[in-house]
Amino acid sequence: MKMNPGIPLLKVENLHKAFGKTKACHDISFELWPGEVLGIVGESGSGKSTLLRLIAGLLEPDKGTISYQQNSKLITLTDLDEPALRHLQRTEWGFVHQHPSDGLRMNVSAGANIGERLMANNWRHYGNIREKAQHWLKAVEIDPARIDDLPRTFSGGMQQRLQIARNLVTNPNLVFLDEPTGGLDVSVQAKLLDLLRGLVSNLGLSAIMVTHDLAVARLLSTRLIVMKQGEIIEHGLTDQVLEDPQAAYSQLLVSSVLQV
Repeated sequence: MKMNPGIPLLKVENLHKAFGKTKACHDISFELWPGEVLGIVGESGSGKSTLLRLIAGLLEPDKGTISYQQNSKLITLTDLDEPALRHLQRTEWGFVHQHPSDGLRMNVSAGANIGERLMANNWRHYGNIREKAQHWLKAVEIDPARIDDLPRTFSGGMQQRLQIARNLVTNPNLVFLDEPTGGLDVSVQAKLLDLLRGLVSNLGLSAIMVTHDLAVARLLSTRLIVMKQGEIIEHGLTDQVLEDPQAAYSQLLVSSVLQV
């Protein structure tokens, strides 16, 4: 779907979310523009994963608005009913979970995992669906001959690549990445990052990524948000934040003093 580059793809204003007395997100505001990859970093408990789930419509905010560009105008997500939000999540958005088992159906084939999303986008011809699934398996470096294999027979890195294929097969406008390389061996991480970087560049994807790994943030994101205790304490171009952090907390993160 064609985007209007003159307005944000996503606009977050004064977002609040608390769990009891804990402020998971407090007065969060930012914009994401078409073609940008926004990284969100911070130590465990900083609120970054909660923020991602709020924006993706998986949690409801206590206060604030989230607007998304659809048909070249901004719509407010809280104005959507549940079926409309689910349709948006299945068509124009993708969500790559840290644990592939959260984003895949482990008891159906690799091809069926990809095909389900195509069917949600009104694909009906079995041959076309299978051909598209094979194309995307190859695109994420999985042998298309394994199209009928169950995801549980794949390695962790292959499962994550399959989850990426499942999400990108419909050419979404916006992809949410929740620790996409978390829990993988270093060598597997490197291959997955290289794959993701190529897909983001080639497809012109917009993405919001949560990561605890600043090297991942540097490699994939164009802008960076640093969070602490539910608040944004620094926000800027990724290289600027990582090479010349202004907030004391950001300086600690970059110098690896904090365990994130």
